[in-house]
Amino acid sequence: MAMANNETQCFEEHQQNLNEELNHIINDYDEFKQIMNEQKQNPLNHSLIKQISQWEIKSIQRIQKKAQDCRDILIQNSQTFLNDIEMKFNDLSERIKQIRQENEFNEISLNYLRNQLKAMTQEFNNPSNISIQHNSQSFINEISITISKKSKFNKEKQNAITVAAGKRKGRKLNQLNFPYGIFIDEEKNIFIADHDNHRIVKWKYFAREGQIIAGENGQGSRMNQLNNPTDVVVDQQNHSIVIADSGNKRVIQWLNQNHQILIENIDCFGLAIDKYGFLYVSDYKKNEVRRWKMGEYNNEGIVVAGGNGQGNQRKDVEEGRIVAGGNGQGRNLNQLSLPQGVIVDYLGQIYVADCENHRVMRWCEGKVEGEIVVGGNGKGNKSNQLNLPFGLSFDDEGNLYVAELGNHRIKKSQIFCE
Repeated sequence: MAMANNETQCFEEHQQNLNEELNHIINDYDEFKQIMNEQKQNPLNHSLIKQISQWEIKSIQRIQKKAQDCRDILIQNSQTFLNDIEMKFNDLSERIKQIRQENEFNEISLNYLRNQLKAMTQEFNNPSNISIQHNSQSFINEISITISKKSKFNKEKQNAITVAAGKRKGRKLNQLNFPYGIFIDEEKNIFIADHDNHRIVKWKYFAREGQIIAGENGQGSRMNQLNNPTDVVVDQQNHSIVIADSGNKRVIQWLNQNHQILIENIDCFGLAIDKYGFLYVSDYKKNEVRRWKMGEYNNEGIVVAGGNGQGNQRKDVEEGRIVAGGNGQGRNLNQLSLPQGVIVDYLGQIYVADCENHRVMRWCEGKVEGEIVVGGNGKGNKSNQLNLPFGLSFDDEGNLYVAELGNHRIKKSQIFCE
């Protein structure tokens, strides 16, 4: 009897526990039903909706901050851009006044002024050095402001203008005969080593013809004569010109009517003057480049490149390294064919007159290939062609001048560095 009562009591307790668990489940059910009904009535109370709202707030804050940063950058650089355009405009205005006063202009000079004004107008209306870059990789389309160092509307005006000669070879003042080296001074005067005319010609800005400033007495070895000059530079400290008088194997200085031999018995070809007052002379027979301090020529100079005889080993250039070409003769972008004039711009980019490929190449440090910046459209005399480019020079605005042996002219191109 006692055993039966214990079993009954255990059953009742177990049943009571089950009833309590059921009540818990019912309560949980009622709570869930209430939450579900509330969410039906107000779906914005969903927990994920709250996360989305938080993401929205933070995203808007980020967008607003990014937009304000872009506005600040744009305002700051727009002012710089406007100042630059204004300086160019004022410079163009001065040139127009100068041309009108001197009453010395032709179709070339008028086309140049027209093109300059057109380019300035286009750049002012569509400032291509300021643009918005979109990053579409994320869900939020993030934007940023890109400011380029130079205008991008053209790397080079392929319809370059002829600024000196170009009307067949000859001895007249508006003609040249195989122009080799060229130099542009601060006033944009062009100094030309007119090789086969045995003279140095100065071509003023916008002039219709040049003036002979050295070698006006024909081919010869007298102090007032030249013999196949190959290069010319201007010492802007004393406004004298220094000439590689190659046929006479001498480097000579002309200062007004005073002539002085600086270096004798040298198979000179190319010349350069650095900002420290050193004169560099290439010797094409000794395959070397020597350096002299301006005014100190009573020595043999210092070999700064080559000096180990003709060859292609690295020792032939001392500590030099290949910066352009070096992959054999050819037309590919990593090759050159009979390279002649070389010049470096303010960014350290190297320009090479790729003579037999009838083009000018630009090589940037670390790049395995160059890019064509002038010519490259075959041999010819059209405005977008070159014929045996030889000498190179920049003016103070970064315009590139090219002396063409085959076309007996000097061309000017506007080069923009990206």
